[in-house]
Formats: sequence, C-alpha cells, structure tokens
Amino acid sequence: MSAQPPLLETRALAVRIAGKTVCTDLDFTVAAGERLAILGRNGAGKTTLLTTLAGLRPAAAGQILVGGHGYGELGPRGAARQRGWLAQHREDAFGATALEIALTGRHPHLGRWQWESADDADIARAALAAVGLKGFEARDVLTLSGGERQRLAMATLLAQAPQLYLLDEPIAHLDLNHQIALLELFARAAAEGAGVVMSLHDPGLALRYADRALLLYGDGRAELGPADEILTAERLSALYQHPLVAIDVDGRRCFIPC
Repeated sequence: MSAQPPLLETRALAVRIAGKTVCTDLDFTVAAGERLAILGRNGAGKTTLLTTLAGLRPAAAGQILVGGHGYGELGPRGAARQRGWLAQHREDAFGATALEIALTGRHPHLGRWQWESADDADIARAALAAVGLKGFEARDVLTLSGGERQRLAMATLLAQAPQLYLLDEPIAHLDLNHQIALLELFARAAAEGAGVVMSLHDPGLALRYADRALLLYGDGRAELGPADEILTAERLSALYQHPLVAIDVDGRRCFIPC
C-alpha cells in the first residue's frame, strides 16, 4: 500500500509582495496530525505566506501541493474540501444569523442546486457549541462582538471539516480563556488527523501548541525546525529585534521581553 501524500507540501516555494521577498526555496510538509506555527514581526509576511499556501494568491516560484494535488487540479470546490482558510480580517456587510453563517461552511460538500440538510444543520450547531456559541444560533452576526465574530468564523471552519486548517492569527481579538480553548480545540483536531498551520504572536503559545515553528525574518530569510529546538531566546530576540529571556514554569518555557 502506497503512503498517503502530505496534507500540505511546498517545493522550492518563493513568495514576494510589492517587491519584498517573504521566503525563497522554502521546502516543508505538513502531515496528518502535525501543527506548524509561523512567527515573525508585523510586516514580515506571515499573512502573505498563508494566503499563498491557501491558493488565494500566486507564488513567485515553486509548487504548493494539497494532498498531493495542485490548486489548479483541485479546483475551488475540491480545494475547499481539502483545506480550510481563516482570514485575519473579515467584514459582514449584511445581516445573517450565526447558524446561517456557520452553515456556509457546509457549501463545499453540497451540489450546485442542493440545499443544506438537517444533518448539515446539526454539524453547524455542533460547531457553534464547540467554540462556546451554543444558544447564539438566532443571533444576528451584526450584533456580535469582535471576539464572538472570531469564534463564529472558527465554527464555520469546523463545519467545513477540512483536512488542513490554515489559520491567520486565529486567537486575535480573543480573551485569554478563549485563546486557550480554541488552541486546545485545534490541538484535538490535529490529534484526530487534521493538519494545522497557524500564525501566532506569542512564542510561548507556539511552543505549547505546535510541533514545528517557521520563523520569518522579513528579509527573505526563514528558519524551520522542531518548536522546542527553534524557539529559543536567542533566535526570538533576533526575530523580533528586541531582547527576550526564557523562563521555565512547571516544565513549560515562557518568553518575556527584557
């Protein structure tokens, strides 16, 4: 029996935007059950890299394969069944209920003229409950706070049920309680066989919730390796251009600015 291809693979990937190089010759894979954190200063290119990995903008060079296939081969619907994308910013121009928004995550699994079924509604309700929004089904999205809207976006992604999650600052706008709850949620998704790629600002949380880390320095340089090896005070001080020290608390490493 042949081995399954990685959920995500890059080959000699180069990403550029507005004349700025984000990365060159970047090779990595994300297999089922793996979690990769992307870290870097503001403007280093984390969002640009993630949108490229999601197939939403072209790479300058190289290949991106999702489940062994390029985005052109998968097509929009096939890609949406394979990978889920959480953008950093979103706007809701029109009112809709939280359940209606969560149900849009099921659309890649429906035929062109097919309506959502009772099973789809159950999946959407379960996703809302998973992010702490049980009882919000009838709430208008325009009445939700920023943090509640962020969790609704997560619920929509969970209802989509992709194999690969690409998350751009997934815990932005959330209080600490919900940050940890959602990182635990995606840790469980990985334990069940999903792949997770996420940009994070807190290196301590990246160390806790990622198997590997990718550091983007903003000048085309990138470093990739096991999180517990690459997330050091020395590297992070160079990455953020500010001195940090590492402290251990109950066996967990944290980083604080000097």
